[in-house]
Amino acid sequence: MPKAKAHPDQMGFDFEVPAPAAGVSALAGLERRINCTVGAILAGAALDGRSRAVIAAEMSDILGETVSKEMLDAYASPARTEHKVPMSRFWALLVVTGRQDMLDPLLREIGMAGLLGREVETARIGQLQREIEIRNEELRRLKRTAPTIRTGGTGRMGRTGGIDGKPGD
Repeated sequence: MPKAKAHPDQMGFDFEVPAPAAGVSALAGLERRINCTVGAILAGAALDGRSRAVIAAEMSDILGETVSKEMLDAYASPARTEHKVPMSRFWALLVVTGRQDMLDPLLREIGMAGLLGREVETARIGQLQREIEIRNEELRRLKRTAPTIRTGGTGRMGRTGGIDGKPGD
């Protein structure tokens, strides 16, 4: 199966380890940043020829509730602080525009990072490789300290439990 093509404006994955926000007002202005993200997503969609009305209709379909162009206009305006974007609508916007990558910078503010679709398989490869390294490390330690298994005589046990059929002690 061929790989899905990324959106031309898709953000690259940042491999820096995110730190969760901490301290007084660490997440202050988050709503504004969400509004700016919504605005950037909608602006990119407009460049691709997709209107806000079409996006609102697609969001309405996926959510099973009405989302209007006017709602999107309000969500995209950082100046309209009274219009907070419900998470369900933010996620629907990400999905219908194919811009799930735009969630990652917001996730990083709380110490997380996002993988998209089959990128999870790449993370699993890394996890398996790390597990193999740990097992190989354990194997190397054991090889340095483990004794040789004892041998002696012919190494065959008879039916009576002794060596070569002779009764044991």
